[in-house]
This record gives sequence, structure tokens and C-alpha cells, in this order.
Amino acid sequence: MSPSSLLLLLLAVEPARATLIRVPLRRIYTGPRTLNPLRGWGKPAKPLRLGAPSPGDKSVFVPLSDYMNAQYYGEIGLGTPPQNFSVVFDTGSSNLWVPSVRCHFFSLPCWLHRRFNPKASSSFRPNGTKFAIQYGTGRLDGILSEDKLTIGGITGASVVFGEALWEPSLTFTIARFDGILGLGFPTLAVDGVRPPLDILVDQGLLDKPVFSFYLNRDLEMADGGELVLGGSDPAHYIPPLTFVPVTIPAYWQIHMERVKVGTGLTLCAQGCAAILDTGTSLITGPTEEIRALHVAIGGIPLLAGEYLIQCSQIPTLPPVSFLLGGVWFNLTAQDYVIQIARGGVRLCLSGFQALDVPPPAGPLWILGDVFLGSYVAVFDRGDMKGAARVGLARARPRGA
Repeated sequence: MSPSSLLLLLLAVEPARATLIRVPLRRIYTGPRTLNPLRGWGKPAKPLRLGAPSPGDKSVFVPLSDYMNAQYYGEIGLGTPPQNFSVVFDTGSSNLWVPSVRCHFFSLPCWLHRRFNPKASSSFRPNGTKFAIQYGTGRLDGILSEDKLTIGGITGASVVFGEALWEPSLTFTIARFDGILGLGFPTLAVDGVRPPLDILVDQGLLDKPVFSFYLNRDLEMADGGELVLGGSDPAHYIPPLTFVPVTIPAYWQIHMERVKVGTGLTLCAQGCAAILDTGTSLITGPTEEIRALHVAIGGIPLLAGEYLIQCSQIPTLPPVSFLLGGVWFNLTAQDYVIQIARGGVRLCLSGFQALDVPPPAGPLWILGDVFLGSYVAVFDRGDMKGAARVGLARARPRGA
């Protein structure tokens, strides 16, 4: 087969009639001073729970999201006419929520963000069930409601979402986003609420429960990339996609075979669990392994598991490679070092952070935006014929 024929075959993987919903993403760099207040997202108040909540349990723990030094978010609408909100599209949770005009008077985040007004929507349907999500930095409490969702120009999907009434966390106060739209599996959803992605498929607005992220990590550009619902755009990546099966369908968890630092250090030597999480900025791993990694690349330890890198050393640093699905995915120092220029001062932060996730879910690695900015991820929930999987391919350079 000729190279041109092979390329045409690869580009034809997505059906021509597939409905693709494109949501532009924006990225805000929040600066190093906000790192510590947000650290609680990576510190579970209780051990991680995977699996359906027990009967009568109206809360679910979502400790993996870490909106740290960059926030990727996009616009959605709720109600008729649509009330617009900025939401983080988070593969580490499965509920949609936004602040409510009915929120508690002392809930500061409500006053700093857009709020949903049920009286301004002709399609609003009350539900009234109370819900709560426990984050590392505090609880999010509210009530469930039902209304129409507008996303990427598609309208008419009737979804159950949370109206946040009480947000005691500093995380939400300083966040540039209003709420969160979860793209995890139904198992993680509070109160068994059907996730928005499932609703779009159920109502025929999406051909299949597949979505993909194309993230732009250039801090000088406001363009944050694109979320594609219903499939993927081959223009975003260099084919072919390498598919890796999901091992536990709650978070997007896969098996990672090995991690190598240059040619001299092997981590995750016996294989380990990894989670692909768009809500996590960095790549995290067990403390001892991340410490060994930074010894190899000359990282200088800071607080909360973070490390500094000498900017002048970037050209000499070794690649860090991840073996997934039998294929090596390499990150160069340009990929894994976050370079920040402020007021003529250049600061270089390591894209690797120590984070110990306790059993039974841990120990595990979290492949966040440092990884997902270099490799496009296609999240495929599967169907009756096939199990869930994640496809990975090198992202095309911007403007290519």
C-alpha cells in the first residue's frame, strides 16, 4: 500500500456522516502564586472510592482534579433562552454543575461567577434532589434541576444538572470558570444522574459516546485548543492512533507498562495504573518515583511535591517516555518543563509532581495536561460490541 493510500485510509477512520460537536477551549494561566490554594484538589480528604455510591449515599468524592497553573474551559448554555457559563470539561468527574442565583448569601464564589436563574428559562423543570460532592478543599452542595443544554451549537438536550448553593472552597472563588462538566463514566455520577455525554447520545445528537481533546500549552496564546464531541479530528494529530483499553471504567484508567527517564532510569517497572485526566495540570506519580525522576533531571524540590528546573539545563535534559499499549510516548524537556516569563524573570517548573493516591484506587499515575498537550487523547466509551478505550497520537504542531 502506498503512503498516500495509507493516509487516506487512516483519515477515513471517522465516518463521513459522524456528528462532531466542536467546542473551542480557552486557557488561563493563573500564575504560581495560586498554586498552593488549589493544591487541595490533589489531597483527598478520604480514600478514593471507585464504583457506584452505596444506596442512600448522595455524595461522591472527586479528588483527582487539580486546576493548578492552567485552566482549560469552554462555553455552554443552560435553559431557554440559553444562559451562558464557562465550564471545565473534566474527565475525572461525571456531573454537570453551575452556580445558582439561589445560592447561600455567604457563598462568595456565587457572587464572582455567572449564576443560573430558573425563572429566566421557559424550559426549566424542577427536581429538587439534594446533592453534594466532596473535594479535597471542601464540599460543594446544591440541588438537582433539569433544563436544556446548548453545547457547540447543538441545542435541545434535556439534562439533569446541579445548581450549586454552597461553595465554601477558595478553589472556586479564584477560578476563572463557573462550573464543571464531567466526562467520566456514569459510575462516578452523584445520585445516578445520567452524564451529559450519555444524554447527547441517547437523544440522537451524537452518533457515539466518543470525544477528544486537542490542548494548546503555549502560555502566550489565548487559544486553548478544542474539545470534539462525537469523535476526533485527524487534523489534530499525526496518525495512527494507539488504542489502550480502559481497565476500570470510572475514571479513564489504563495500564501503563513502564516509564523511562533517558536511558538510565526505569520507573513503574512492574507496570502500574494510570489515569488520563483533563482536570489535572501536571503529570503526577508516587512520591518515591517522582523523587527519583527529579534526581535524574536535576529538579530542585519545592513545597507540595513540586520541583524547579534550571532553565539553562533544558536543552540537555533527557526525554521521559511512557510505554502504553506497547508504544513509547516520549516527552522532551520542552514538553515537560513549564516555562513562565513574568516581568523579565524566567521561571521553569517541572511538569512532574509527587502525589500519593491511597489504596484501594492507588498507587497510580495521573497523566494530566502536560501529557495531553503533547498527545491528543480520543476517549471512547465503547458500545455493546466493544469495551471502553483511549486512543493516543502525537498532537500536530499549531499551525501545521
